[in-house]
This record gives sequence, C-alpha cells and structure tokens, in this order.
Amino acid sequence: MSRRLLSAVLLGMLMSATAHAGLRSSQVPVTGSALSAFFVSQGQTIDVANGQLDLGIMSVPALTNFQVQVYGPGTSTTSFGSYNAIPVSPTLYMIQPGASLPGSYELAAFKNSPGRLVVNQFDPGNALQGTNSYVGADPTAFGFFVTVTSGPTLYTQDSRNAGGAPRVLAYAGTGTRTGWTWFAFETGAGPGGDYADFIALVNMTPTSPVPVSRSYWGALKRLFR
Repeated sequence: MSRRLLSAVLLGMLMSATAHAGLRSSQVPVTGSALSAFFVSQGQTIDVANGQLDLGIMSVPALTNFQVQVYGPGTSTTSFGSYNAIPVSPTLYMIQPGASLPGSYELAAFKNSPGRLVVNQFDPGNALQGTNSYVGADPTAFGFFVTVTSGPTLYTQDSRNAGGAPRVLAYAGTGTRTGWTWFAFETGAGPGGDYADFIALVNMTPTSPVPVSRSYWGALKRLFR
C-alpha cells in the first residue's frame, strides 16, 4: 500500500479533529524565511506570522487514528511523541524515535478498554518495523513533545518549557493537506527562532463507521488490536 493511498484513506474518513482550533491569542514572532520556504516547498499556503493555532492541549474522541510524518534538519537527532497534558510530570509516549530513517512514518490510534495509545512504525518502503502500546494515554487532554539528543524536551504547552517560552507553533494544513496539522519546533537555545528545526505533520481522524476501502480498512484495523 503506497503512502499516497494510505494518506488518502485517512483523509477521506472525517475532517481532522484539530481543524477548527482557534488562533493563538498572541502570535509568536518567527525569524527568517526558513519556515515559510519549507511550507512553500510542500505546496502549502500558510502565513507563518499570523496563522498560528492554539493547540497547546488537544482533545479528540476516544477512538481516533492519526498518522505522523516528520521533516527538517533535526529529524535524525530528534524524537517525537505525545504526553498527557494534565499531570505535573507526565509520562512521555514515543511515536517516532530520532533514529528513524528519512521517509519513515507512524500510524497510531487511541483505544479504550483499557485506554491506551497504539503506535505502529513503518519504514520508507511501508514495511512494519514495530508496534508499541502505551496504557494510560489520555485522548481528552494531551500534547506533543520533542526530545533532542543531549538536549531538552520541548512541549506544545508553553508553560512546560523553560521560562514559559513557546517552542512549537501549530498551523492548519492547506491544499492537499487540508485537515492535517503542522507542528513546527524551535530546538535552538532561543528565545525565539525560525521554528524550522523539526516539523511534524499530523492527521487526526475519529474512527469512521463506514470504511472507505473495505479490503484495506480490515488490514488497518488489525494493526491496532
């Protein structure tokens, strides 16, 4: 199954759960043109200075699938994952490790009975590389994080970062990425930056009761059992 068809299956289910998020109350200054240039290279029409979404904490239905792809110069040294947003010291749930090959991606799903996050990792050739299950992952209040090799862990919640500094900016995808969300991380010492060091593209869709592709949907569901 090609990545293009895989993306089409997920996009065709329902609109992204984060698509209707409001804007940040104060937009964060972005230095340079690296982030804008990246979005242009991806066929996106995004105003990096004024289109930042308020997605420090996210909430989705209990049964939600999502796909993750990562970009940027820091992909080989930066790990990406999710965490429960309420605990003072949350457990970090790894989605994509920094050692992943360029072009690799993840399919994940929040499940219940028990509540958990199931992550399936694929290589650039779409071969399954491994599965992790994280019991206790909370779909009603979660965020994303990155951990830089020999560096800090940075969170979508500004308050968890040193000095309460914003280290990740979220943007709604456009064009063929409508319904997806871009998360652009600044991993430098700061303050501020170009937010183009590490970029994650995430598509979240509540589980559809009507399969888009009967043959493939059955195979996809088996991955999350």
